[in-house]
Amino acid sequence: MTMKMTTKDKILDLLKKEVSLAVNDLTQRLNITHMAVRKHLDSLQKDHLVQASELKQAMGRPLQIYSLTEKAEKSFPKNYEGITLEFLYDIKDLYGDDAVEKLFNKREERLTKEYSQRIAHKTNVEKINELVTIQNEKGYMADVSLIDEDVYELVEHNCPILAVANTFKTACQCETQMLQNVLHTDNVRRVSCKTDGDNHCKFIINFKQKTLLGTS
Repeated sequence: MTMKMTTKDKILDLLKKEVSLAVNDLTQRLNITHMAVRKHLDSLQKDHLVQASELKQAMGRPLQIYSLTEKAEKSFPKNYEGITLEFLYDIKDLYGDDAVEKLFNKREERLTKEYSQRIAHKTNVEKINELVTIQNEKGYMADVSLIDEDVYELVEHNCPILAVANTFKTACQCETQMLQNVLHTDNVRRVSCKTDGDNHCKFIINFKQKTLLGTS
């Protein structure tokens, strides 16, 4: 059963297809009043889904032109995971499993550097909070709770690379290793994983036993 599109959905859909439209354009396409169109546009602007700009005309006042914001653009379907999986399969076929492993290791190194720069010179609490902030920026819908002195439970409610991780389990192993490297503790355990059918990816992070990078 197909869900009926709301007027706001129709406006977003039209702006996606046409790139930019004026109120008159939307009025004609939607067959509703100027007042109704403006009301919906005001609401969409408040939600940061639509932005307005002025188009100068030969005569009269500038024309208000509406277009999608970056936030709105992100709401439309993307197939990044599908394309990524295709590339990974191609690399595996051409160069073997070792090449795929090296790609994930390279990604782990890059993320370790990125995360380490942001949590450097912070206390353990600050490190954990900044880690959650970074993960949420990347779409993991993460939160954290203190379960004992210097022991935290990190829960990721979403996995932006789930399709990849379901096929290439090394992605999960690299993430765990990255967390150990960034937080400077070997005591990071993944206790549940969405690729195993669990509802969340969950980690127990224990700062009581620390190891510095480059030490055994």
